[in-house]
Amino acid sequence: MTILETLKSRAKATNGSVVLPEAFDERTLRAAAQILADGLASVVLVGNTEQVNSDADKYGLNISGATIVDPEHYERIGEFADFFYQKRKDKGVTEAQALQTVKHHLFFGALLVKFGIVGGMVAGAANTTADVLRAALQVVGVMPGLKTVSSTFIMVIPDFMGQDSLFFFADCAVVPNPTADQLADIAITTAATRRSIIGDEPKVALLSFSSKGSAEHELVEKVTSAMKIIDSRNVDFDYDGELQLDAAIIPAIAKSKAPNSKVAGSANTLIFPDLQSGNIGYKLVQRFAKAEAIGPIIQGLAAPICDLSRGCSFEDIVNTAVLVLLMANNK
Repeated sequence: MTILETLKSRAKATNGSVVLPEAFDERTLRAAAQILADGLASVVLVGNTEQVNSDADKYGLNISGATIVDPEHYERIGEFADFFYQKRKDKGVTEAQALQTVKHHLFFGALLVKFGIVGGMVAGAANTTADVLRAALQVVGVMPGLKTVSSTFIMVIPDFMGQDSLFFFADCAVVPNPTADQLADIAITTAATRRSIIGDEPKVALLSFSSKGSAEHELVEKVTSAMKIIDSRNVDFDYDGELQLDAAIIPAIAKSKAPNSKVAGSANTLIFPDLQSGNIGYKLVQRFAKAEAIGPIIQGLAAPICDLSRGCSFEDIVNTAVLVLLMANNK
């Protein structure tokens, strides 16, 4: 059984629900039909009921099991508008603007998550990452105790040291140049994401071009400062840094470069020092090692809302919904 098949099986067992707010997009409707056919979750689509059903018929899709919600006629839209107004009035939002905003499909979908009507949201097939994150941040906000929204990729790497391996890489898509505080947030959040989706114990390595003081530079100091911040938060997972990549994942090299580390040589969760190294790193592994890259998974939000590439397939939407279901079940 592949990793995706395993995750789908676990997601199906949660009996969860997901909102797909871009019901005007063919790929979203195809994803909804597939999720329903596979029995993965309950599906809520946002849009005009007649139009959504008409589009589904045009594409030959069965979405009869989905709930279609039109923000213009939703019975709790006033409640949504009042919530949003109270939350954003200090930013200059008027009551009229709040009502208009919450009818927008992204904000409406995020509010369905915020109010516990669905477990999570998947969007971004037809909207930019900035638009999806804006709705998510203004409605559900950041996870308590954190200040940083970031991303992670699941990297399924074939035949790594004789066996298929599963790593988490972060941050590869959101924060360009994280501060030490943000780097600590990214490490903590990625550990939590791994636990919620995979269910095993994270071993987190904060990567650098230095291992345990082998080099001195302000870029290394940022990583060591992040380590001290994680130390102060009393986390419940194993972590270490600063570590070079080979020291983090190769046991023989770890013995010489970081012999007393609980993580070196066995890290399964890699925290890159900035977006350039993270983005380049995951793409190198994806292309050279023929690894499967699943993501990006948006993390650090107070509720599961995940973004998509606008070039995504309907299968990508289904797979991302699986991740959202698992995150919602372990929130």
